[in-house]
Amino acid sequence: MTHPVTPDGRYFVVRGRLWRTSNPALGNVQRQALVNALMDARRAVGAAKRRSDERAEKAARAAVDAAKVALGERGPVWWNDGAPDYNQYMARNTPYAGWFADLT
Repeated sequence: MTHPVTPDGRYFVVRGRLWRTSNPALGNVQRQALVNALMDARRAVGAAKRRSDERAEKAARAAVDAAKVALGERGPVWWNDGAPDYNQYMARNTPYAGWFADLT
């Protein structure tokens, strides 16, 4: 399933909520390595939860966060024009409201 992406490419929309896209300046090899690390960390979260291992879960969640920051999906924004970050905002409550309304 493909989610709509804002015209500037900064966000995709799931159930009306904006989610920051990965930094498009990342090279394919670097991006894939980070995605692989993210998936490994997510699997580690699940495994730790199944074992009820709080320490391992905390470490795995930190690895998920680190991968998402490296991908540009969290942390400092990857664009440099000074525009604010609307990550996790409802699209209807942002400057993207008109664009989003036109999708439906």
